[in-house]
Amino acid sequence: MKWKIVLALCLVGFYAKADSSKFSWHGYVSQGITQSSDSNFITDNNDITAELTEIGLNGYYQLAENVSIAGQINYLDGGNRFEQGTRLDYLFVDWKIPDLIGRWQAQIHVGRFKNRHWLYSVARDVPQTRYSSVLPQSVYFDGFRDVALGSNGIQTSLTRYGNNNIWEVNWSYGRTTINDSQRDFLLGNAAKGKIKQDFVHQASVFWQPSTMAWKLGASWLSSDFTYTPASEDNRLAGAANIRRFMLSAQYFAENWEVSSELIREIQESEGLFAPDFTEKRRGEGGFVQVRYLFTNTFSALISYDTYVNNASDPDGLQLEAISGGTIPAYFGYQDTITLGFRYDIAPKWRLQGEYHWADGATRVVSLLDRDVAESAQKKWEMWSLQLMYWF
Repeated sequence: MKWKIVLALCLVGFYAKADSSKFSWHGYVSQGITQSSDSNFITDNNDITAELTEIGLNGYYQLAENVSIAGQINYLDGGNRFEQGTRLDYLFVDWKIPDLIGRWQAQIHVGRFKNRHWLYSVARDVPQTRYSSVLPQSVYFDGFRDVALGSNGIQTSLTRYGNNNIWEVNWSYGRTTINDSQRDFLLGNAAKGKIKQDFVHQASVFWQPSTMAWKLGASWLSSDFTYTPASEDNRLAGAANIRRFMLSAQYFAENWEVSSELIREIQESEGLFAPDFTEKRRGEGGFVQVRYLFTNTFSALISYDTYVNNASDPDGLQLEAISGGTIPAYFGYQDTITLGFRYDIAPKWRLQGEYHWADGATRVVSLLDRDVAESAQKKWEMWSLQLMYWF
């Protein structure tokens, strides 16, 4: 990853000197305080911490009339939610094809591209574009942030602006390197080997009327993973396939915005724990979120988010029984209510806060962690207050 960051910095510097009229760059700095109580989702021991830092720099350079290059470097510190440090969020060549048959336009990204298939996936890396610091975890769970944000490969987007409708069709294929932090989220801290994402294949379609009041969409994902154990490991070689199906909707009015996404995930795995081990599990959930603009500078948010780890065991009782009581039943599901606000205190300055009440803990930690029962109580809370500046 370090060589990619160095490459991106070199590109930014080179293009800035090459032709400033074709180069533009922007950035953001965000700092806050946060806490998770009765849960280790963000902080340990119910501590209040300043581990809510986001610093990003992104650039755009026009190589030719319809060809450009874009990239972003990001420093992220979110407590226990993801690995602290610097990462290359994206770096890709963008080729626009404005005139296709039937009033269609095309856009092709090659490199490390951003995920365009979910409502908030393309904006989750920039704090001032998110309505809350912690997005609904049923869809945007933070333990897998870097893998879900984008992939190394190719992505195409086709858009048609008709008289009465706007259509967008997206397709992508690629893979992402999985680090040890993300491995631990999937398999627990006891795993010592390497996880490889063999591929992730995604497609989505969105429709809007010409009034832009509605946006409806559907997306599909399929991804294969393989695990290679270390020489001393309590995990065996194994493989898994994850398929995700989602429906999304947004409604826009003068002062209102309502959004929702529903998700179904099917996971099939083999090996890992025993040579003949096989498992098939279906997770389900989704969220509904309402934002109201009181003024041009102040808005409020309320949302409800729910997810069950296994639709055949929605209350987690089978999970607790199979684990011999080491995993409490409430780790089989998670329901969260969120209240938040956004206040633009000056141009390019924003103060944003939120409070979450959670019942259940399936998105807090890997269910294979040795100390999973100590990671959260059945009912727990989290909050944050974040100051942002962008340029």
